[in-house]
Amino acid sequence: MTEKKPQLQREALQTRTRARNKKPAFLRQESWRDTKFSESWRRPRGLDNKVRQKVKGWPASPSTGYKGPKFARGLHPSGYREFIVSNIDAVTTVDPTTQAIRIAHTVGKRKRALIIAEAEKLQIKVLNPIVESVVAEVKNTQTTDAEQKEKEKAEKKSKKTKDKDKKGKEKDKKSKSKEKKK
Repeated sequence: MTEKKPQLQREALQTRTRARNKKPAFLRQESWRDTKFSESWRRPRGLDNKVRQKVKGWPASPSTGYKGPKFARGLHPSGYREFIVSNIDAVTTVDPTTQAIRIAHTVGKRKRALIIAEAEKLQIKVLNPIVESVVAEVKNTQTTDAEQKEKEKAEKKSKKTKDKDKKGKEKDKKSKSKEKKK
């Protein structure tokens, strides 16, 4: 399936990466001084804390001014807008040129396979597909009701014939044991 990325989305991704590169690395205060502190950001809450007060010469703290461009927010790295889908009907409402679907985590294997099949028909990108073998396995298990009934009938017949064979063998054994006793 060929991926369609409109020029606008490509530009949005580029501007987002440029803005991300300009953004400082927000380090936890005093993490550079003491090894017991990790570098991952923690909000400074102290009364005289220089980072909280935004004193010149101290590291910057995260604020809304560091947000990415508005038109690039919510874009997947592939350039599509994510659309969460939990049933087959929702797949038809997706625009394949600008949106890609993410299948909800609550969806089971069988319905997931159906959603992926529908997305392939409509040429919609799936962001979290499953392994092909599982899809094939699910498709194989989806037999029609008539086929299932035929299988059940065949199984019942085979059980009956097995039971008859066992009874016949038991009778033969009993008759042989009686003959030996005589």
